[in-house]
Amino acid sequence: MDIRKYYATELAEHHQVLSDTTDQVTEAFVRLVDVACASVKRGGKLLFFGNGGSAADAQHIATELTVRYLHNRRAIPAIALTTDSSALTAIGNDFGFDELFARQIEALARPEDVAVGISTSGNSVNVVKALETTQRIGATAAALTGCGGGKIRDIADPVVIVPSDKTSRIQEMHIIIGHMLCGAIEQQLGLIEE
Repeated sequence: MDIRKYYATELAEHHQVLSDTTDQVTEAFVRLVDVACASVKRGGKLLFFGNGGSAADAQHIATELTVRYLHNRRAIPAIALTTDSSALTAIGNDFGFDELFARQIEALARPEDVAVGISTSGNSVNVVKALETTQRIGATAAALTGCGGGKIRDIADPVVIVPSDKTSRIQEMHIIIGHMLCGAIEQQLGLIEE
């Protein structure tokens, strides 16, 4: 294996997906920022969830909002539904893994909230079910996906669909978009204290 060629190829592919994302995702991102800010203004909260790397992204984004992103400011209410080991294991044991996030949404979400499901394929059953539960509650079901959006495309609004079918590239864009979401919320809500 030629490591230098691999290095260059991976970065070129990342650059292409970044360019495609820049061209194709702007309006969905703007809508995500709008619904998130409207939720916080109404006293709502943002709930993030996903599996594997998407679980890590959910935790990362929620933490940036509750603690700080670029600036010191008041905390923004955000929760990652991937962190409570007692809830996760009890739900998995008693109701099954497919209900992992839906059960928490049922308990925690209110109509003024935004639930953001993260699934690179757009087809993760537990994310799909949670977004369906979000809709039933009357909260906003939003998502970060790839692979054309999968089943989530027809459930979430807004849905940010990274134009790639490769998990690693989709995840790279999701964390960039997550960081931009944090920065945009800080600015749009006028929460920056310098």
